[in-house]
Amino acid sequence: MRSNISQHIKPLRLKGLPADLRQQIKDARAKRGWGQRELGAQIGLPQPHISAIESGEVVPRFDTLLDLVRVLGLDLLLVPRALVPAVQSLIRAQQEPEGSEERSLYASGDQDTGGEGK
Repeated sequence: MRSNISQHIKPLRLKGLPADLRQQIKDARAKRGWGQRELGAQIGLPQPHISAIESGEVVPRFDTLLDLVRVLGLDLLLVPRALVPAVQSLIRAQQEPEGSEERSLYASGDQDTGGEGK
């Protein structure tokens, strides 16, 4: 009976950080003009470990992940799923250069807001 239970239990451990999170870490590092060695020096990790985190080979401990994102000027935030589109829209709006086309606060990046000329 015990063997049947273990067949239905899925492992909860990540095999790597999600790709979009890894990309945000890489982009933030590049924006600062840091290589993996410089980032590692900021938080006390060797360059190969930073490379393994960015490639998804290693999942950092939570405290290491916090150190990593905070030294890059970012933070982790728990957001109710229902509010994710609004938060993503706010982030996009902050990243857009001034004078860009105005969009609805809650429109996703690939949606047409419509309503004009109708």
